[in-house]
Amino acid sequence: MKKVAVIGAGIAGTTTAYALLKKGYNVTIIDSRRYPAMATSYANGGQLSASNAETWNTPKNVMNGIKWMFKPDAPLLFNPSPEIQKYKWMMGFLWATLKGEHKKNTLETIDMAKKARETYFKIAEDEGIEFELLKKGILRFYDSEKEFKLDQAKKSWLDQEGMEWDTLTTEEVKELEPAFKNNANYEKIVGGIYTKSDASGDIHKFCTNLEKVLVEKYSANLQLNTTVEYISRQKGELVLTMRKENEIMNDSFDNVVICAGVGTQSFASRLGDKMNIYPVKGYSITIDLKDEISKSCAPSVSLIDQPVKIVASRLGDRFRVAGTAELAGINTDIRQNRIRPLLDWVEKYFPNVSTETYTPWAGLRPMTPNMMPITSESRMKGVFYHAGHGHLGWTLSAETANQVVAKIEAGS
Repeated sequence: MKKVAVIGAGIAGTTTAYALLKKGYNVTIIDSRRYPAMATSYANGGQLSASNAETWNTPKNVMNGIKWMFKPDAPLLFNPSPEIQKYKWMMGFLWATLKGEHKKNTLETIDMAKKARETYFKIAEDEGIEFELLKKGILRFYDSEKEFKLDQAKKSWLDQEGMEWDTLTTEEVKELEPAFKNNANYEKIVGGIYTKSDASGDIHKFCTNLEKVLVEKYSANLQLNTTVEYISRQKGELVLTMRKENEIMNDSFDNVVICAGVGTQSFASRLGDKMNIYPVKGYSITIDLKDEISKSCAPSVSLIDQPVKIVASRLGDRFRVAGTAELAGINTDIRQNRIRPLLDWVEKYFPNVSTETYTPWAGLRPMTPNMMPITSESRMKGVFYHAGHGHLGWTLSAETANQVVAKIEAGS
């Protein structure tokens, strides 16, 4: 039985480990934290969203980024401090935009997202995984006629089976999500787009509950609080040098899959691989719906406020609101001027939902310049990467994990 090390216990690592174990591999999962899924896979927007799989490489987004550069509450915030990797990534983003592959990459991403979604559903059914899965679709809504018309025009190339692109009037938005009735700002909504096949769920619950299955049912070896310091090839085997507390350990494997999120760039640099992943910081708030009024007035359909790029998902008795993108390096500090717009958004559209008790969070999305995930082999034979999903790690990982495992099997 071939031994494979999976570095990272977030959504990319967890789905990779599951796909490997189902193929009969002996799998060791290694993570530097005390518990699985404590970094970017902890508190994202919660959406399994083929409808939000459009890549960002458009001239419109470039112009918006410039316009928002010095606006502290803007959806995209650029920190101009000098940093080689940041400017390298930005130049890559501009080049990817100029190449004009936005539509091609978007359609490829949508295809992966639809396959991943079905894989998540199957894993949940087969393994009895509870993660607040809600199959109610995703509703984009608009208070800008211009933005609404721009997105309606995309129907000609985005509407397809599994990502139905249903255009709704203001009244139909209210009928689909009655929670909008309880606020004065409802009349500002000019319409919506509904993708009924999309879903939502708690990424952290999925990872932690599946990790238990991997260990208890499939005999995975879970090494937490363990840092991989070095990867080398010795006598035909891949050797990982690891540190756990003050102890140095070595173990050999047939293959290694690096699913280390924003830390993947560091591994690639040490292994001599060309890679361009940058941490794009995102924020969320998780509101405890602890009173009956809040529970009844919070939306049950997952939402995307397209003009301001805010997403929202109902996770049982919690309400998750997420948004913003910030280019600020490896920095997870929670800034109140980035949290405040999320709270204001809740008050604007769902004023009867109490925000007295909420948990703020910031995470780093590992993003490539062209927004496409990396599932390639390293220059060091037998080492593979599974990273670079950006804001779509939850949406894509179950499918890209299958792609990585297929490449490992092809090289066996």
